[in-house]
Amino acid sequence: MDNDDTIKARRISAPPVVASTSEALKAPGPIPPASFYGSGSTKNPPPLPSRPKNVGSSHTKLQAPSTPPPNYHSLDASPFREPQLVEEDLIGEDRVPDPIPADDTQTNAWANTTNNAEGTWQPSTDNWGNGESTWSTLWDGNTNWSGAYGSDNAGALSSSKLVNIDGRSLEEEENWWDASVREKNRRPGPGILPPVLAELLHNTDHSLFSVSVSPPDLKPSQSPQPSQAAQGTPEAPPTVTPPTADELTHSIPHANVYYCRKHNGWVFLQWKSSSILPPIAKSFQSGHPFPDQHSRRRTNSCVGDAEQPFGAVNKTHHFHLYEKAVDARKLNPPFVRAEWERAAQMKQKRRRITSINMGDVDVLSDAMRTEDKMDEDVPQDEEEDLLDLYVCCQCSVYCIASDIIPGVIPSKYVEDFTRDRLNNPPPGKKGEESVMAGWETLVTIVQKKLWKGENRSLTIGGKAFQSKIGWNPTVRTIFEDCLGFRLVTLDGPNGAGEPSISPPGTDPGSAMRTKWLRFWVEASAWLVDYQRRFPTALKQYVSQPLWVKIDNAREMYQMAIGAHPDQIPRGSAPHSLQTYEPIRGAWKALGLTPTTYTWELLAFAYMAQCRCDPYHTPAYFTHFYSIVKAMQDLGDIPPHELQNIVMEERTRGRFTDEDLLNASKALGFGQDGPLSVEFEDDVPDEFIMQAWRDTIRRAWRDPQDGPQRQRDANDGFRIIAESRGSAQLRKLWSDSTKNQMDPSRAYSLLEIPQETEDEMLLTVYGMRAKEQPSQLDKMREALATIAEVRDSARLRRFLESGIDPGDLVPPMRADLPRGLNQLGNTCYLNSLLQYFYTIKDLRDAVAPMANTDVKALEEEKFSDDELQRHRVGGRLVTRREILRSKKFVSQLADLFWQMEYCDTAAITPTMDLAKLALVTSRDEEDEEADRGGTDSSNDTDATLVEDGPARLSQADSTNSVLGKRLRDDPKPIEMDVDSPTSPASVVGEGGFVMVSKPSSPRRSKSPRLLADGSGSGSKVSQINSGVSDDTEMQDSSKAVVAETRKTPPSSTRKPTVSSDSVMMFGKQHDVSECMDNCMFQIEIALLKFDGLNGVEDKDSSIVKRLFYGKIRQRLTPIAEERRSRLSVHEKEDLFSNLPVNVAENGFDIYDGLSGYFDDVVEYEGSKAKMEVTLVDLPPLLQIQLQRVQFNRETLQPYKSQAYVRFGETIYMDRFLDSADPRKKMKSKALQAELNAHRERLRLLTQDKHAPFIDALDHTLGFLAKQEGIVLPEVNEDFVAQLNSEQDLVKAEIEELRSSIARLKEELEAVWKDDRNVPYELTSVFIHRGSSPSWGHYFFYSRHLPENPDAWFKYNDSEVSEVPKDDVLADTTGSTANPYLLVFARKGTDVVQTVKRFDPMSLEEIDA
Repeated sequence: MDNDDTIKARRISAPPVVASTSEALKAPGPIPPASFYGSGSTKNPPPLPSRPKNVGSSHTKLQAPSTPPPNYHSLDASPFREPQLVEEDLIGEDRVPDPIPADDTQTNAWANTTNNAEGTWQPSTDNWGNGESTWSTLWDGNTNWSGAYGSDNAGALSSSKLVNIDGRSLEEEENWWDASVREKNRRPGPGILPPVLAELLHNTDHSLFSVSVSPPDLKPSQSPQPSQAAQGTPEAPPTVTPPTADELTHSIPHANVYYCRKHNGWVFLQWKSSSILPPIAKSFQSGHPFPDQHSRRRTNSCVGDAEQPFGAVNKTHHFHLYEKAVDARKLNPPFVRAEWERAAQMKQKRRRITSINMGDVDVLSDAMRTEDKMDEDVPQDEEEDLLDLYVCCQCSVYCIASDIIPGVIPSKYVEDFTRDRLNNPPPGKKGEESVMAGWETLVTIVQKKLWKGENRSLTIGGKAFQSKIGWNPTVRTIFEDCLGFRLVTLDGPNGAGEPSISPPGTDPGSAMRTKWLRFWVEASAWLVDYQRRFPTALKQYVSQPLWVKIDNAREMYQMAIGAHPDQIPRGSAPHSLQTYEPIRGAWKALGLTPTTYTWELLAFAYMAQCRCDPYHTPAYFTHFYSIVKAMQDLGDIPPHELQNIVMEERTRGRFTDEDLLNASKALGFGQDGPLSVEFEDDVPDEFIMQAWRDTIRRAWRDPQDGPQRQRDANDGFRIIAESRGSAQLRKLWSDSTKNQMDPSRAYSLLEIPQETEDEMLLTVYGMRAKEQPSQLDKMREALATIAEVRDSARLRRFLESGIDPGDLVPPMRADLPRGLNQLGNTCYLNSLLQYFYTIKDLRDAVAPMANTDVKALEEEKFSDDELQRHRVGGRLVTRREILRSKKFVSQLADLFWQMEYCDTAAITPTMDLAKLALVTSRDEEDEEADRGGTDSSNDTDATLVEDGPARLSQADSTNSVLGKRLRDDPKPIEMDVDSPTSPASVVGEGGFVMVSKPSSPRRSKSPRLLADGSGSGSKVSQINSGVSDDTEMQDSSKAVVAETRKTPPSSTRKPTVSSDSVMMFGKQHDVSECMDNCMFQIEIALLKFDGLNGVEDKDSSIVKRLFYGKIRQRLTPIAEERRSRLSVHEKEDLFSNLPVNVAENGFDIYDGLSGYFDDVVEYEGSKAKMEVTLVDLPPLLQIQLQRVQFNRETLQPYKSQAYVRFGETIYMDRFLDSADPRKKMKSKALQAELNAHRERLRLLTQDKHAPFIDALDHTLGFLAKQEGIVLPEVNEDFVAQLNSEQDLVKAEIEELRSSIARLKEELEAVWKDDRNVPYELTSVFIHRGSSPSWGHYFFYSRHLPENPDAWFKYNDSEVSEVPKDDVLADTTGSTANPYLLVFARKGTDVVQTVKRFDPMSLEEIDA
């Protein structure tokens, strides 16, 4: 609303009486667009109807110079009805609903674009410049919609009987998911209805006015100029050339522009009914094609009875937006900016240029040359203003619109000046009167200069000037920056200088003259509107004559595009529905507004969107259904027509987003589903197909809910197939609908019980086929169903060949590794067991324990001395652990034997093996304790030995805090010796030990080796003499070692397994946790109790020899944290894996390892530098990619999907303790600089408030849209500073990326010659899923040593060969990411991926 002071009613003017020819010459008339900038005689305007129904937009009127100023107080002075003041009380209930504000009371006087001799509207067939044939051929040649828009197939759609809509295609609507069908029709994409278009054309809270200009009746001034009076020269009329009629015409930007007071600018609006599109810009590119022109030209307009020759076939228009599509310079007449406007645009561009170093002469000269080029005229073939195009796909109507065309004075200064005059009126004046006087003074100054030739300077301190205008920064900006005045000092009466402003030159043809005329029109229009808005306050004010007239254009353009309330009523929807927030997006997606809701319009919007954008049919149905459902949720009863449409669409297979989610769950996807895999775009069709078949089989085996589960699975499969646009899945579903057979009907048809074996089943089938040959097809269908239920290869082969093949063994390559069937959620265990099998030495070590007598194991006894002599994982072991470990290894050896000798494609591990691998001994003890007791058969005195330190879980070791942790026993605990030296553990005050820092989301924080305070080669170098307050390294009588690999974790309580067919061991464990337990048991089972020496060194333990290396850890206080007495702590210890923190993209494996080997930690309350180096490397190097991160805002863990680049070979030379110190120092400096650059880049692009470039752009956009809020600080300098800041951020980001690439090259160049310790990639473990708590595991193994370029993919029961590129692929955007990498040292020959028994080898030996 423009003003709340007055309450007005809507008035519609009656058709005026047509004047005679002589009278018409004196009346203002419309100028056709073709002759807007040319000269010609005026014509009679057409009669104005009470409700215009025709289209066209040529509304700017010019009165002939000979016509005297019109009398605005007489309705006879013009054939157009003038605005009238009305009483302030309401006239009945005739209040216009939105989007027409209630204060728009101006009459609707407008003319048509094209008129015939009688003044009636005719459909336009104008040629658009010289390119008529080109555009006609280009856009009329597409006839893809000609068949789809016919009425033949549209009549088959029953829902179309409810709503007027044409152009629908039954084939396309039924096959919306098929890309080939969509390509054939080439629809224009999503559209909008007229009410939404009206909101997009211009802010509905602002009024647009058509402006007409009359030449002022002003005579040149007869008074001498100041210079003439001073010289005493005789008076002579000044030489002045008043603005011509042509100049007044050009004072308005274009025939089709409308003035907006709120913006103090103009908006270009043009609507037309033409089968030829306007000239399209060469630079225009669109993701959607234009509507079919052949179909459009069949109907002039969708609205109005006369415009549709065959009756109303469409409810209303359906417009499609093509942004920046129309070249304004090629319109007829063209829309071209004035010279001063182009100069202002260039000035604005200059402000975006980064500030120049004024001391650099060369840079400054280049910038000046750039400015000179910017000041040159724009070439004729270069595009300037690009306008938005809205095309109705159903008729010939289209609309062209522009953004705001700024006026001479920016709206900010208009508001500031008006506010200043309103708040500071002269004595005895009202604020509104002061505003009028101020603006009238500005208009008078321009009129005297242009029409009277007065060129005198204005004294700022003059009484009249100060009273009417005043002087402040805003006024100064208006005069100097906007109107070109110069601030000068003139001699006053007393000889003192008086500050004055001198006007610029306004010679005919100059840019300043054009600018002044534009200002004169805009200020006059603003004054006319101000008088209209405040009639009461200005009742006593005597205004000066104004030569500009304005007419409100809102009803005009609303009627032209079909958005007028008489065409589309408002307010039909309940208020609760209009303001219901959950469906706000649904209204927008369907292209209509809640205030214009009717059930017909909602149905039309839905059908039109599905017709023009079939690819998003499910989304549109979701929005349509949500609105209908919202009516019901809000307590209203939806119209039965809408209910019928919903039911009809359901019968046609339409589904919502919620239906799609339920469909994926029906097929087993989701966290709680049988697949434990999320349904995502990267899931292959074959996987979905198999999931559907498995679901059907499970449904067949369910006697109670089987039929419903089968229906849900079939519906879900169809929904998923269509949502993915998969023709393969859709065809498979379509073929399945023809087979309605289910297992019960199949058995009933063949008259056999379900327990019948395959051989007997085929015998009975043969008998039935001979007895009833007419039912052969049905019986084959029944047999096929039973084959699927049983998954019988024998029955399938019989159906294919007609011959019973007997008992079949699935064909399997003899040299291909065997898969492992999953027992439950144990895919991670299968991956680990397959990995162990590829390690030759480990496989050979456990092989002798195959077929071990369990009873003999249970009877085996161990003395206390034997148990005391053996420690694993830094602690004593119990008889229970020895027994269960030997059982585990025996089961593992049996599994390895089957993997070597069996002929089947997959083997099923035993339940005992899975339980022993997944459940730790401590878990068993805790569970038995909860049940009230334990098995006492093994609990002799010999087993009651000290268990040593409590075992830390994997989570504890990797996420512990480098600080102080209270030990269970404050005394140092003795541990077995694994190396010659034996210093004591590092123990702090109060019995605390040093443990590692938690994993940070920014740096790689690995498990530090100070845990448990022990080491195999610790030493202390005292930097300062005397007693140190730091932690001391104490000696011990026995050597102590703390292994990085902890004993198996104490997991949460597992539920009792109630069935051998289903095995659920609680949550899915990470492979590293399961690996710890398995390796712990393998090491125990392989202990030798027959020797006198109980010490297991690295050479005697196969686990330590294969997987364990040695590192040296050095803890150095940071310089700024140093105190008077400091020490450097060193320690050597074992490790089994190297952790790499995975938080962001852009890193490779070397970057990740660098974060582990060089870090900053907290030590006794101070910062210390932690350096780790490799002393000894194992044959198998395991690198764990730690993807579980912690969100500090949600306080929840999440899985990082970041891609970490790695190759087939990694060189560990740079991390060795013996590496070149100079290279190390240089490498660390480069790495630190590289990390700093990466962190800065992350802050600018990925941080909480990033990306900053977009933030600055959004800020500029937000400030540009502020209309009602006055922000004094937001001026041109502030906007220029924001633009400059945006450019600076862009430049910094580009510089950072360039520096990162350069630093990375320099870092790799340091170590390019150090390649003495190569490791080759052998195994890659993959986790697929977005959650760290669940998902699917599989792994790749390299075919070593036979074929190093080949890889195997182990996916539970399926083993397949895959190319190397699949293993090393960039996983960006995928949820299937590596989380454990295994490298083997070149030359060690520890991996033999395939070991299969070859019968041919026996034959050769026998021969």
